[in-house]
Amino acid sequence: MSERVRIEIADHVAVVTLTRRDKHNALDVPMFEGLNAASERLMGEPGLRAVVLCGEGPSFCSGIDVMSLMSAGDGVGALTDPLLGEGVPNWFQRAAYGWIQVPVPVIAAVHGACFGGGLQIALAADIRFATPDARLSVMEIKWGLIPDMSISRTLPRLVGIDVAKELTFTGRVLSGVEAGELGLVTHVTGEPVDGARSLAAEIASKSPDAVRGAKRLFDEAWTGSPEQTLALEASIQLGLIGSPNQVAAVTAGVSGSRPEFVDTQP
Repeated sequence: MSERVRIEIADHVAVVTLTRRDKHNALDVPMFEGLNAASERLMGEPGLRAVVLCGEGPSFCSGIDVMSLMSAGDGVGALTDPLLGEGVPNWFQRAAYGWIQVPVPVIAAVHGACFGGGLQIALAADIRFATPDARLSVMEIKWGLIPDMSISRTLPRLVGIDVAKELTFTGRVLSGVEAGELGLVTHVTGEPVDGARSLAAEIASKSPDAVRGAKRLFDEAWTGSPEQTLALEASIQLGLIGSPNQVAAVTAGVSGSRPEFVDTQP
């Protein structure tokens, strides 16, 4: 694993921490590599039921470290080459989109700066906690660019197109409170990591098959046709009914005992 990203797993929950604290966890080459490797690992991690994504130091992630990327590569080519010939998602996009692809719920804990690419990483989480004074911005317009780290798959599901356009056209900085009012973050709290860990533990106590099925349902069906989405509901449900974990959930619900779930191989 990259020195920029730390993974700790306990009680079915992975805590993924960005560790470039002296640079507000800005995205340089090792950070991109670390994030991509982390999401790829967790896609197939046995026994995983939830993920908490957070940043060390004063910020969650202040966005792309442009000068570092350019000095580490071939100047401007360091910014353009990853956009070409990498397939979908490309190298930049995977740092955010990878968290959508992780089959269990991902919960981001946001504090300090959450700008540009950092915001797009947070938006790729299923749920977001943020401090009231966190600062969030779709900041790419400041550099004459568009946001291109999978925001087209995340922001339209959270806000209206008018709000998405305004935030992108202006790059204005929102507080955690305003982000909560707009729906960019789910919970506003002074202790986002604690909130994220507590929610992750609660999710981890539920049937892992049902939780994974629910994430798949919403991710695949949010904008599909009635025929597609209703068929997917039925397909996932048929796979759950009568399964060991579903029976365990029913037994626990009837008896009031604590359910004992079994983690199947990813």
